[in-house]
Amino acid sequence: MIDTTSPNGKLIFGMFAVLAEYERDLIRARTLEGLAAARARGQPLGRQEALNQEQKDNLITLRHNGQSLRQLARTFGISKTTVVRYLKLADTP
Repeated sequence: MIDTTSPNGKLIFGMFAVLAEYERDLIRARTLEGLAAARARGQPLGRQEALNQEQKDNLITLRHNGQSLRQLARTFGISKTTVVRYLKLADTP
């Protein structure tokens, strides 16, 4: 336990805070460098999409053929919200 009411305790606490901030800045810098290197290699970043393009096309076709959102969600193993999002994206030019 650090006694922050004394000058020595405040000094130690301050030093720990500075070291923690320094370590955090190093982690952030390394993370940004890694992301930049991945972009330079052409690697896709972020979460993988729930459906590939063929599945998206099938989803749109099935919806136009009258399947409900709930049926589509069960068929493709995704949420109803995701089905709606893909359908909205398909309608956007």
